[in-house]
Amino acid sequence: MRIAMIGTGYVGLVSGACFSEFGTDVICVDKDEAKIARLEDGIMPIYEPGLDVLVENNVKAGRLTFTTDLKEGVKGAEAIFIAVGTPTRRGDGHADLSYVYAAAEEIADAMEGFTVIVTKSTVPVGTGREVERIIRERRPDAEFAVVSNPEFLREGSAIGDFMRPDRVVIGTTDERARDVMRDLYRPLYLIETPIVFTSRETSEMIKYAANTFLAAKITFINEIADLCEKVGADVHDVARGIGLDGRIGKKFLHPGPGYGGSCFPKDTLALVRTAQEHNSPLRIIETVVDVNAQRKKAMADRIISACGGSVSGKTIGILGLAFKPNTDDMRDAPSLDIVPALIAAGATVKAYDPEAMTEAKKLLEDIIYCDTAFDTLEGADAMVVLTEWNEFRGMDLDRIKSALKHPIVVDLRNVYDPGEMAEQGFSYSCIGRASIGG
Repeated sequence: MRIAMIGTGYVGLVSGACFSEFGTDVICVDKDEAKIARLEDGIMPIYEPGLDVLVENNVKAGRLTFTTDLKEGVKGAEAIFIAVGTPTRRGDGHADLSYVYAAAEEIADAMEGFTVIVTKSTVPVGTGREVERIIRERRPDAEFAVVSNPEFLREGSAIGDFMRPDRVVIGTTDERARDVMRDLYRPLYLIETPIVFTSRETSEMIKYAANTFLAAKITFINEIADLCEKVGADVHDVARGIGLDGRIGKKFLHPGPGYGGSCFPKDTLALVRTAQEHNSPLRIIETVVDVNAQRKKAMADRIISACGGSVSGKTIGILGLAFKPNTDDMRDAPSLDIVPALIAAGATVKAYDPEAMTEAKKLLEDIIYCDTAFDTLEGADAMVVLTEWNEFRGMDLDRIKSALKHPIVVDLRNVYDPGEMAEQGFSYSCIGRASIGG
């Protein structure tokens, strides 16, 4: 089978590489000539563990190629995936679908014979219907089917998520399209992955419902963490105690400074706007969006409080800038709220992230970027953990103490043990547990 992937962003590149690993001939199309040139040279535009090797192997095998020519790219393709960006639209919070619709127009002009057009991008309910209308209007004689096939990839573990998914959701009622999609996902069917066929609208809703539910779960445990601090409870024990309930589950019950990234912020907001348009408001999700936004802003106050109520003239060492570990993604990262607030309060900020420094420099100015974690801490008045990279978990505590002017640690990801920090003499503040020292 031959497929085309329109867009070489996170979803398009990972999906294209993984499909090629299954033995499918994949051509990835992108208008960005510089990006395509780098991909042909084996240079990845994003950081995702294992992606560079996966791309290299499949390019060598001849199953994965790249082009800027959409017409040439879709020639002979049985399925064409739309995997372009759908960022939040300025002004109203809706998903910006202009890239999706532009891709649909170009596909309509270029496709040959019966073609399955698949929306892989995260799109609101009804987008598939509009894509079909655009193509039908442009090519009334064409044979095609528009299918929804949402992605459920977690940044940092996307390849494993694609190769061994919890489920595959395919939204179509067209039998020919079902046959093409079954054939494409046959390697997963053979390992008994649940393949869920639904209507197109249902498939589109599944994606948004899944992401907003997870965002709500994160926000729930964050608010429980705040209450734990007030009443003297331990949020980790609470999370463990409720997570063992099979109806709840243990995943996404890790307290922190608020969710960020490419999915949860824009998807929760987009679903809220869709619900409001249809006069069926989602009050829970509206609250989740508001609570999360306020939480990220409040984290700077938590750091300032741990530093004695003021950071004016003080140096703060920040470990981690990406919204989560194993990615260089800075989209809606808590650091984008926290760091500017500290600077506005008079602090000098030093920072280090294993992978996100290049992206961070585009978004965060007036901070000192360091080459290592300990360079960041040298001479700082306090250490703040913003992203739970593994290399921060096992840092030598004696060395941390000797690097800092004062033994102040603000752990917004709870990577350290409070008891051990107390024994080492740190003034230690974390999420959902009582602070120690001071």
